[in-house]
Amino acid sequence: MNVFNKTIATLLPFIPKPILWQFSKKYIAGASMEAAISTTQSLNDARICATLDVLGEDTINREDAHKATQLYHKLLDVIQSSDVDSGVSLKPTQLGLRLDRQYCYGNIGSIVEKAESFGRFVRIDMEDHTCTTETLDIYYLLKKNHQNVGIVVQACLRRTLDDVRRLVSEKGNVRLCKGVYIEPEEIAYCDRQGVRDNFLLLLEELLKGGCYVGIATHDNYLVDGSYKIIRKLGCKNSDYEFQMLLGVTQNLRQSILDKGDRMRVYVPFGEEWRAYCIRRLKENPTVAGYVAKGVFTFRRSGPATRHQGRYNKPDSESD
Repeated sequence: MNVFNKTIATLLPFIPKPILWQFSKKYIAGASMEAAISTTQSLNDARICATLDVLGEDTINREDAHKATQLYHKLLDVIQSSDVDSGVSLKPTQLGLRLDRQYCYGNIGSIVEKAESFGRFVRIDMEDHTCTTETLDIYYLLKKNHQNVGIVVQACLRRTLDDVRRLVSEKGNVRLCKGVYIEPEEIAYCDRQGVRDNFLLLLEELLKGGCYVGIATHDNYLVDGSYKIIRKLGCKNSDYEFQMLLGVTQNLRQSILDKGDRMRVYVPFGEEWRAYCIRRLKENPTVAGYVAKGVFTFRRSGPATRHQGRYNKPDSESD
């Protein structure tokens, strides 16, 4: 890893918002719901379905958790009235998991019930390992009465094979991803190939067990390996879909679409876009290096360039 890029990655929180947005807008629909729906419509036009996510996590009080819950209710109304092909994804800590599990369950449950009335799907995202057990518990409780809810498992965690075996017994709808959180080695696979190997092992267990799987990866190695498993098991393309993040590996995304497989793109949006971008850019220090060059250009050019439309900001976002 380039030392300069790695250093810049640690300084990302200090990058001016207009510069950061210039490099982040590829990965985020914007700050407004209208921008998110517009992005989703464009994806739908390209035969891609979506899952919309209101950015935010780790709320510290019930007021913020309630606001996030209501925002999801409004989002479902807008999705329905716009008739876009999309469900929603949500993070339990945004909806109060660290405050009170039962309170969080009630918030997520209200979203799932409303989505069900519209025939829409809700994906409960998985966060770091301190949330895994409680998140799964909430999912299992909701699944008893609702079929429009799914969960995420992470290949980086050593426990996930056991979690997958239970999900198979429950015929869960599962998104399988590598996992982006830095976890202790005693509970996680910390080498790239170890995570890859576990990903493919988990995928085979899930498909063999009759679960519908969202294969969430941008890794060519894992896409190729997934297809080998699909052929080996004789799966139909109604048994799985591929999932990717907005703005990432678009050539690979298109190659999967060209095979006739279903593709879903995760579309994040909201006022909390900056924190999300910083996390994503830290995961890719090479891009962070380009951000630094943008900062230097910004400083040399002065603020006048911003009034010439060079730095576009997301809706309702100020410096």
